[in-house]
Amino acid sequence: MVPQRHATSKIGLLGGSFNPAHEGHREISLAALDWLGLDAVWWLVSPGNPLKAPDIYAPYEERLAAARRIAADPRIVASDFERRKGLQYTVDTLSMLADLWPQMRFVWLMGADSLAAFHEWKDWRAIAAMVPIAVFSRPGHEAAAEESPAAQALAAFRLDERDGPLLADAEPPAWAFYSGISNPISSTALRRARRAG
Repeated sequence: MVPQRHATSKIGLLGGSFNPAHEGHREISLAALDWLGLDAVWWLVSPGNPLKAPDIYAPYEERLAAARRIAADPRIVASDFERRKGLQYTVDTLSMLADLWPQMRFVWLMGADSLAAFHEWKDWRAIAAMVPIAVFSRPGHEAAAEESPAAQALAAFRLDERDGPLLADAEPPAWAFYSGISNPISSTALRRARRAG
């Protein structure tokens, strides 16, 4: 994974198993580039999510190759960083990225469904203290996200959606919610459809 453009780039980080990658990931990434004024988005293709059963995953190389095809934009980089560094948890990934590129500004990107479960992540409060977080609407998940323990705990640090361009430079904890995504596609639904033929 090579830093984009210059040492002080603003980089969005979209983590996940990408099992499989789909247009929803790309839509969030393109929205983030525009809304947050980012230089690039890195897709951190995880070897596996500790909160999910390992037998649901397609082979890693297959997932990474598909992510690179779906990205289809030079500003979106599908990376095997976590696999190469032997990382499993987001908090450890962020710590290593900060050590490697301390001058860069990172923003964690997640869907509303992830915010709804964010309080189950390892050291989620430490994650919120490390980087600003941009949350993107996912049809059917908005209410659960807004009412989640993490959203409630971080309510005082929420920026208005109109302040998206300020988020990358905000001192964490800081987060904002982008309401403009209406794509209902999900990796879970795609896997179900494949199994159903």
